[in-house]
Amino acid sequence: MIVVTGATGNVGRPLTRALAEAGQQVTAVSRHAAAVPDGVRHLVADLAEPTGLEPALTGAKALFLLLSGDLHAAGASPADIIGQAVTSGVRRVVLLSTQGVATRPFGATRVAMRALEDTLRESGLEWAILRPGGFASNALWWAESIRAQRVVAAPFGDVGVPIIDPADIAEVAAACLLEDRHTGGVYELTGPQVITPRQQAEAIAAALGSPVRFHDLTREEAKAAMAQSMPAELAEDTLTILGSPNPAELRVSPDVERVLGRAPRPFADWAARNIAAFR
Repeated sequence: MIVVTGATGNVGRPLTRALAEAGQQVTAVSRHAAAVPDGVRHLVADLAEPTGLEPALTGAKALFLLLSGDLHAAGASPADIIGQAVTSGVRRVVLLSTQGVATRPFGATRVAMRALEDTLRESGLEWAILRPGGFASNALWWAESIRAQRVVAAPFGDVGVPIIDPADIAEVAAACLLEDRHTGGVYELTGPQVITPRQQAEAIAAALGSPVRFHDLTREEAKAAMAQSMPAELAEDTLTILGSPNPAELRVSPDVERVLGRAPRPFADWAARNIAAFR
């Protein structure tokens, strides 16, 4: 059995489906009740309380670990999840980390994730670590304004990074969970090319068959909007990356192709598959 945490999210959902279609027994873990593919067991658990994972990990051979906000919840001890995996007899853990662990290692979020990576390396388990950059699915932030006004409002309209399709992350995760050859691998996951927010808006417009206007926000306007849904410090950090990506963040990684034997999907592919969100 393979346990997938974050199973209803942008990565966990396609990963759960891929594993089920490959004939694997899967336990999907999420914070709330949700529909899962036929034959998949579902468990509601909050990873900020690792003991809640015990029923899922019992009898499991592998774990896909996606922590999201659970990493920083009050009183959270994500290293305890690794320890619980060891105790439960799990043999392999694939951790969804972040590119920033390598490209901007000194932020609080990346320091915590680096510590978790180190815990996994020292656990005695088989492991693989995935470090994606920006997600194509972050464009869903614009869905409401596109539906209502056919407008994308974002800062740094002509500054791009090689964002990745979450479906590619899921396929790489599946390979790492199922194939021994990826044990000990650290994979940086990016899309096939640098793409700017303005170009993303153009790709969504092409998929819609309808013009979408791009409105450049100032940094201050963007920070105010982002601070409504995340801590101001995290908003500031995110804007620094988006506005001034360093050379490592602009690099197109070969790792998706190394694992999957094909190039990563372009943003236009993601937009076409998800266009219903923008109609």
